[in-house]
Amino acid sequence: MLNKADAILEIPASELEMVLKEAVDFFNQTAALVEEAGVLRGRELARWIARASASLKATGSPTEKLMLVFAYLRQLLAKLRDALKSRPQEGGMVVQVVSKIQARALQIIEYLKVTIQEGPHRKEIALDSQQARILFSGAGGEPVSRKETIRAMKRAEVLWPALRCGHRPNDGRQTARLTARVDDLQDSPDFANCDLWQRSGRRIALNF
Repeated sequence: MLNKADAILEIPASELEMVLKEAVDFFNQTAALVEEAGVLRGRELARWIARASASLKATGSPTEKLMLVFAYLRQLLAKLRDALKSRPQEGGMVVQVVSKIQARALQIIEYLKVTIQEGPHRKEIALDSQQARILFSGAGGEPVSRKETIRAMKRAEVLWPALRCGHRPNDGRQTARLTARVDDLQDSPDFANCDLWQRSGRRIALNF
């Protein structure tokens, strides 16, 4: 009779790789939240994730990689917990700010989806920061600064990777603009109840 301690579970490598990818995506969502909350920023976060990525790449076993991802994830959550404990008066403010960015990003995405539906022959779509600010004001919200508008646009790019956040061509002010090919936006996920913190490949993210 086979002892449970000696039991062997055979899992296809492709399925284990899928679990590992989901774990890494979850880590990157958490890293985005930590960055938005101001716990780790810029170069500090980039260096921290670079060390984690190097450690993962140096590990050959998929199982060990998975355990490492969860270990790094626990470290991120501990940093977030400690930061919120050290500034209890600001904790609610941090969550509120992050929630506003998320809500405005989702508002941009829903607007783009409706625009595409209303113009089925459109090849490309674009939305600049000036238009986004009008969109936010039109929804009955308070005036939104250019900086907050751009943060919402970048968050929309993260949530919907087919979007690209850049600058309007030939614009000396370098007005921020979201662009995309309509064909790339056809298979859009449903963001109605979304609370994801994904990272695109062009931004700081854990790699394995």
